[in-house]
Amino acid sequence: MSAGVASPAVSHLTYVEAIVVGAFQGVTELFPVSSLGHSVLVPALVGGSWAKDLDVTAAESPYLPFIVGLHVATAAALMVFFWRDWVRIVRGLVSSARHRRVRHPDERLAWLLVLGTIPVGIAGLALDHVFRSTLGRPMPAAAFLVVNGVILLVGERVRRTAPVRVADTQLAVPSGTVSTTYVGRPGGSAEPVRDDGLSEDERSDRRLAGLSYGRAMIIGSAQILGLLPGISRSGSTMVAGLLRGLDHEDCARFAFLLATPAIGAAGVLKLPDLFGPTGAGIQGQVLVGSLASFVAAYLSVRFLTRYFQTRTLTPFAIYCMVAGALAFVWLAVR
Repeated sequence: MSAGVASPAVSHLTYVEAIVVGAFQGVTELFPVSSLGHSVLVPALVGGSWAKDLDVTAAESPYLPFIVGLHVATAAALMVFFWRDWVRIVRGLVSSARHRRVRHPDERLAWLLVLGTIPVGIAGLALDHVFRSTLGRPMPAAAFLVVNGVILLVGERVRRTAPVRVADTQLAVPSGTVSTTYVGRPGGSAEPVRDDGLSEDERSDRRLAGLSYGRAMIIGSAQILGLLPGISRSGSTMVAGLLRGLDHEDCARFAFLLATPAIGAAGVLKLPDLFGPTGAGIQGQVLVGSLASFVAAYLSVRFLTRYFQTRTLTPFAIYCMVAGALAFVWLAVR
């Protein structure tokens, strides 16, 4: 190379690192344990070249565009898993915009998701860089992981004393169904008395469509906490849902539906970074890591939608508090 011409920075992001971090991203983005927190902590705890190669705060680091690719893959996995829901939701949004009314549950659910996504979209544009650069270091991430566990645990304890919610809004139902009456069920959310012809997923969407716009915005705003490394987007959203009267199953479903446009939009917005100087030389690693993230996310959401039918956030709360505390101590004394 001729003198005076700067050579591009060579990426040290290996394929092994890409696969491991990709799998961690797919799991921790949906499990209420913070993907960004683990993306910061895992390399730091492994140490050596991992800590150097996978530093989210380093200038011109290829790690950031790599994480962008993983987010797009995670959003794609959610889209694939909930594709039937998204077909109904998009149809509802188009129908509502065309006829300028909100009558059908799918139309209402579509607008609830739009309103619930706006706060985190604005906050992400304004604060994402500050949070990542200032707090995206191992020690703060470990501390926030402990805080995340406390949030999950407190949410579970408060939920036990929360009143059972009856649907905020009664909606028209499509022909072939017979129920417009909602009653409270154990756990908090509203359950249709009779809803013949609907699948379990459609019943859950119908219950979610009964939320008021204000409740949806409150629950969606909880995603802002997920910008902090160590605080889980899905966990904070679920806790907000529990405190607003939803049960675990509907909380998880609403959290995953809300996360899909939020994660996807954040990834697509920063996708050009992959084709800039910081993304040079890592396209192969991004592809492999994204594949690992997609598979891990799909399996995770499949597991969690069943898990939260009968179980709670408590095990994840304990994990976060213990893992965060141990990581903080290890990093402090090492």
